[in-house]
Amino acid sequence: MNDVPDLAFFSLLARQPSLAAAAQALGITPPAVSRRLAALEQRLGVRLLNRTTRRLSLTPEGERYLEDGEQILRDIERLERSLGESREQPQGLLRINAGFGFGRRHLGPAISDFVRDWPDVEVILHLSDRTLDLTEHALDIAIRFGPPPDARILARRIAPNRRLLCAAPAYLAARGMPQVPRDLQAHDCIVIRENERAFNNWQLTDGSQQITVKVRSPLAVNHGEIAVDWALAGHGIILRSEWDIAADLRSGRLIRVLPEWAGISADIHALYPQRHLLSAKVRVFLDFLEQRFAAWRDDSQKPSPW
Repeated sequence: MNDVPDLAFFSLLARQPSLAAAAQALGITPPAVSRRLAALEQRLGVRLLNRTTRRLSLTPEGERYLEDGEQILRDIERLERSLGESREQPQGLLRINAGFGFGRRHLGPAISDFVRDWPDVEVILHLSDRTLDLTEHALDIAIRFGPPPDARILARRIAPNRRLLCAAPAYLAARGMPQVPRDLQAHDCIVIRENERAFNNWQLTDGSQQITVKVRSPLAVNHGEIAVDWALAGHGIILRSEWDIAADLRSGRLIRVLPEWAGISADIHALYPQRHLLSAKVRVFLDFLEQRFAAWRDDSQKPSPW
């Protein structure tokens, strides 16, 4: 009986003809029902029931407690039913964070397609140039590059992310094509300053070994799209994520440099808090993103998803 909330206890009790009938319905003794009722009335400071050996009748306070209490119970039932449905049917508000470049170029179009398929999901996409804490900013999903930063945060890899060396044809015609990584030291390199890392140390790999090349950088910026614009203008060689330069490589506006070498991969992950482990809207959106890029995952011989 202690597991039954006071409102539910009183609702059942008030609809029984006697304490004995209520005790039978609850599976306890009449004295236990009487003690529970007395404790409830003492806590509220009012008398809820007039009781005799034969019948129970509501006091005015009891009528109000029963009427409002049953409305509260119905609201709770409706809320719990809605929460249960939300675990099965994607619905409600989905808050997503990503960086400006990837968010504008790829995540925005993906969300446009997603909400056509799932019209009961509302999306707020917050783009930022800094990493936001999921809990502090009440985020459902954050798109991040590289390995997840915290084991307490759940993460799903949604796409590969190669980082490629490239330059404009005009630059390479004037300065020549590097043949080995150390040749980069004699070239103008456009670097992107991120966080506190040594921005002019490029870590490269050919799949079997990893090396670090310190490059000369007459141009540096903290925004990837500007760096790409400078590369397109012929100012130097850039090391940039494939998702940002794929169209320029296809069109020939940029040409891969040292194609057997690439930067250390920073695969794209979707991070989400532990509380969303069973959330349908989060689960379905992650499945959607993963499927959107699945055709190209882990196969360098297939076309780029970008």
